[in-house]
Amino acid sequence: MSAARSARDDRHRGRIAALQLLYQREVGGATGAELDEAVRGYWVDHPAPEARRLFATTLLQGAIEAQDRIDPLIETAADNWRLSRMAVVDRTILRLAVYELLAAVTPPAVVIDEALELAKTFSGEQSARFVNGVLDAVKRALEESSDPPRLEARDVKPRPQSPKSNP
Repeated sequence: MSAARSARDDRHRGRIAALQLLYQREVGGATGAELDEAVRGYWVDHPAPEARRLFATTLLQGAIEAQDRIDPLIETAADNWRLSRMAVVDRTILRLAVYELLAAVTPPAVVIDEALELAKTFSGEQSARFVNGVLDAVKRALEESSDPPRLEARDVKPRPQSPKSNP
């Protein structure tokens, strides 16, 4: 496997981990130390290279910390859909993807393609079409905005974890 393909695969798996952890937070309501413990437990159960863990943690923490900027973008783009009425998996995928669009580190086409893959895998074909429509509208809104609410580089750094969090 080429190094580029390996890196793409690792980032894809990192997105899967971030999705599962954000879903766990959404359904279980874990915050603070409880969320930190859930993250540590996840990596014990699903060992992964440091780069994948760092990427997943960055996505998780970024989506959580920027949620007040992310949710209005999703609600505006999702005509006639309140966040509370969306399937939890779809809402979680959208939050992760919109965070990545705001962070502007990964090309938008890649972010959307990855979100569609997650939706097909964890939700279904109908959800993939819904996620595609919402993310395309968010992407267009960000491109058309004279002052898009992009995240600063400091906003995309993960929270430091205690030494015992590294399995």
